[in-house]
Amino acid sequence: MASSARVESADIRVRSVVIDDDRLTVELMDGRAISAPLVWYPRLANADREALLDWRIAGGGYGIRWPQQDEDLSTEGLLRGAPAPVV
Repeated sequence: MASSARVESADIRVRSVVIDDDRLTVELMDGRAISAPLVWYPRLANADREALLDWRIAGGGYGIRWPQQDEDLSTEGLLRGAPAPVV
């Protein structure tokens, strides 16, 4: 039986960011949420609470920037499950 519900196109721009003690969760404009272990992003994992809460939507909505930590993440990378590269 076919459904009459219409599927909207994916919108992977950032709606909001939630950070707890060990997880980063990014809610997307299309209603999905991506969660990743905070340890995947050492700059964030080692940051104090004030620095973690100081984030901005960047890259036309497709990225997140933490200026105090000099950390940038993209929704594309989060969707791929890509941890931060080891430098």
